[in-house]
This record gives sequence, structure tokens and C-alpha cells, in this order.
Amino acid sequence: MLEIISKKDSSTSSEQEEQRTAKLETKSGVINTPFFMPIGTRGVVKNLTPQELSEIGAEIVLGNTYHLWLRPGDELIAKAGDLHQFMNWKGPILTDSGGFQVFSLGAKAKEKFGKNGVKLSEEGVEFIDPVDGRKYFMSPEKSMEIQLNLGSDIIMVLDECPPYPCEYEYAKKSLELTTRWAERCKKFVDEYVKKNPEKYSKGKPLLFAIVQGSVYEDLRKVSAKQLVEIGFDGYAIGGVAVGEPREKMKEIIEWVRPLLPEDKPRYLMGLGRPEEIVYAVKNGIDMFDCVIPTREGRHGRIFIWKGEDLDGDFYQAININNEKYKEDFTPMDETCDCLLCKNYTKAYLRYLFSVNEPLALRLASIHNLKFYLDLMRKLR
Repeated sequence: MLEIISKKDSSTSSEQEEQRTAKLETKSGVINTPFFMPIGTRGVVKNLTPQELSEIGAEIVLGNTYHLWLRPGDELIAKAGDLHQFMNWKGPILTDSGGFQVFSLGAKAKEKFGKNGVKLSEEGVEFIDPVDGRKYFMSPEKSMEIQLNLGSDIIMVLDECPPYPCEYEYAKKSLELTTRWAERCKKFVDEYVKKNPEKYSKGKPLLFAIVQGSVYEDLRKVSAKQLVEIGFDGYAIGGVAVGEPREKMKEIIEWVRPLLPEDKPRYLMGLGRPEEIVYAVKNGIDMFDCVIPTREGRHGRIFIWKGEDLDGDFYQAININNEKYKEDFTPMDETCDCLLCKNYTKAYLRYLFSVNEPLALRLASIHNLKFYLDLMRKLR
């Protein structure tokens, strides 16, 4: 499943590094680690085609269970074959469980309909669609069913992602619920695969658990140990991108990573900035996803290489909307060979943003994703 190619251990006075490269085998292909997953929330990475993603080096994309369930529906996607065929992406796909969106989008439902409708129980979570006000109920089993219908290569268990800050007792009860839900997810997937041997004759989806526990060291360790005891195909570190101070990310990795199996992939969910990814890779993390490259790109913030030393000041993020780029007819980044850098200047991209031309969003997104994917190649 995870074939480790190389590993570098180096101790300093302050930390233990454990950078590694590996190959992760999925039913839709092999992925080289460490890797970054462009986010295709609704079955599309905003402004890019699957072919363009492949051209800039993406090996896997991330889809969102919550959004795809509500629109267009997992059953419709299953009729198309699966999400790969529906969106015409031939590589592996990871889908998150939908749990984070259930809780985070409750506020939007409250703004529109006067109540967020989120009701958490042992069985699952009830919520209101913030678009049309309809009620839904997601259980661990339902999340698994949806992701299996989507044909995902990597499936995430349903978890409760506690907000930051939260009290110790709340975080404790939350991680215990997440552990119980993880057990139910594993049971459902195992039984489903067993009942459909022909469908999975060439490989079954990988099921990842999610370590929770907020910013409490003992809870994080308890969560990791409980999930490893159950046994999953990979392990994610959740709850590090919901408002916690950025320095907490380093602490949580230091607490959790030594407890995770050496032969299983490790996934840091929702992070991060380039320097955060470099830190995490050097401390044994294999997988990443983040909205930063595409979201920043759509607002005119462009990532530029400054040097090759990834331990130093290796990049900058410029605001292309600044006046100083109005007559700058140089390439965005002379070291980059993406569609933007090979064909257009800073002045042209600035002009596109100034007239709200959709091409600006596309070019900026392609470049920023290429920057992140190149960063992963450099780390490998």
C-alpha cells in the first residue's frame, strides 16, 4: 500500500526530523509522496480542466462529500460510472467525509433561515442545507455510502471537528465520538467491499481515520492510539485549520506523528502555507490539501520562487493588482513554465484582473497550483 522509497532522519537540539518519500498505491493508480491535492469541492477545481491539472503535475484531486451529495447527488454520479468518469479525471480521488462542512455551514443556514439546524447525536448529525433549507441527516454509514457511490480511492471517516477554542471536556467527548464513528465507518466499508467482490476485484478504496483532540496533548495521543488500535489504511491529523494559532500545528505534529504506523500514509488536513508544508514534510507528513493556492490566485496574490533553499526565504506572494505592475512586461516567474509564465506578462495579468476578465482567475490558479506541485517535487 505505502512503499517507502527513502527516509531521512536527522536530530537537532530542538526537533527530530523524519522526511520520507514513498509510493502510495490506490485502485486508480500510484501517487508519489509527499503530495498536494488540488481541491475540487464540487467535482471541479475552480477554473481548471482535469487535463490542465494533469499537465501541471497533479496526481490526485480532492472532492467534497457534503457538496456532491447535495448537488448533483451521489446516485446521479454513480449512474455516470463514478466521480472519475463524471468529471473526466483519470487519476486517484480523495473525498472528505462531509463532517466539517456540516458544522461550518450551519452558520450560513442560520443567516438565511434563522437557525443552523445542526443537531449532533450518537447516530450522526442533522443539518439544514444553507441553499434551500431542506433537512438532511448524515450518519457515519451514510457518509461511507456516499463516498463509495462516488468511487473514491481514499475515503475519510466521518468525524466531529471541534471548534477552536473549546473546553477540554468537550474535546474529550468529541474525540471519543469520532472514535466510535470511525469504528462504524470501518465496519460499513469492510462489509460493503465483501458483498461486492467483483466491483473491487482490482482494488478496494483506502479508508483513513482522523485524529482529533483539539490543542490538548493527552487527548491527541489518546485519539491516535485508539484509531491505530482499530486499524486503518491511513491516518489524518484533523482540526489544525479551524482557527488554531499556527504554531499549534507544529506541536500537534510532534505529539501525534510518533504514534502513527510507519507503513501508513499521514495526512495533514487543510494546511497550509508553503513554509508550513515544508516543515510538515520534514517531520514525516505525506499528504496535504489547502484552498490557499486557488483562493489566493483568484484575489490576485501570486506565488513566486525566490530561491532553491527550502529552509530559507524561498518564495514571495505578490499582489498583481498593485500599480507598480501596470507597465511590467516581464514574465510572472522566469523559472516557471506554466501557461501564464510562458505566454503572458505581469502587466497583462494585472489588466485582466482590472477588467474582471475570468481568464485572470484561470491563469492565476494554474500558476499557483503549479507552484505548490513544484514545491512537492522539490521536496521529493
